[in-house]
Amino acid sequence: MATDLSLIRLLQLVSPGLPIGMYSYSQGFERAVDDGWITNTDQAADWLRGVLTNALSRVDAPILARLYDAWTRGDDAAVAYWSNTLIACRETAELRAEDRQTGQALARLLVNLELPEAQTWLRHPDATLAGLFGLAAARWQIGKTDAMAGYLWGWLENQVLCAVKLVPLGQVAGQRLLKDLAGDIPALVKQALSMADDDIGGSCFGLALASSRHEMQYSRLFRS
Repeated sequence: MATDLSLIRLLQLVSPGLPIGMYSYSQGFERAVDDGWITNTDQAADWLRGVLTNALSRVDAPILARLYDAWTRGDDAAVAYWSNTLIACRETAELRAEDRQTGQALARLLVNLELPEAQTWLRHPDATLAGLFGLAAARWQIGKTDAMAGYLWGWLENQVLCAVKLVPLGQVAGQRLLKDLAGDIPALVKQALSMADDDIGGSCFGLALASSRHEMQYSRLFRS
């Protein structure tokens, strides 16, 4: 039953209904659509796969693994170090703000869900979504590999929801995107687990450019 409960906790943690405001961020996707870079399902798939492969799996996922380990062994210095590293990897002001805001929002939620360790991160300048996600996963006895897969899935689901609204795509097309791109996640988690500290790092020029241009976009639905 413990395993069953950890799965249920993971489903709660990755739910789009989690009240941390992820629905209000597109991570530059809105600008990419506005500039005509993404106009159909195939282009949306290429964009999302590129970000998932070259950024999320090379930065967020391996850092989440280290944050999970740090929380497990009670190493506050390592938690601070890897949270700071993740913030430093964000290439635009919007992406840094998104990470801090969602991390602090998740900290508030976790305090209310009786995880008092999150209290320190309520207004912490280096709070990150992965940092607080790692805390919840460690304390709720969610396996590290499952937590990493869940984190990538949560990002993917949010981005596909953005695509459905912005391109726009039909609901069936969105589900096909989820099915196809989710198939990449197990291999990407395995790759992230094998990365050495010095190998962590990745960049998507298109993402950075779209995000920086979004900061000046006149009319927009999303905060990033």
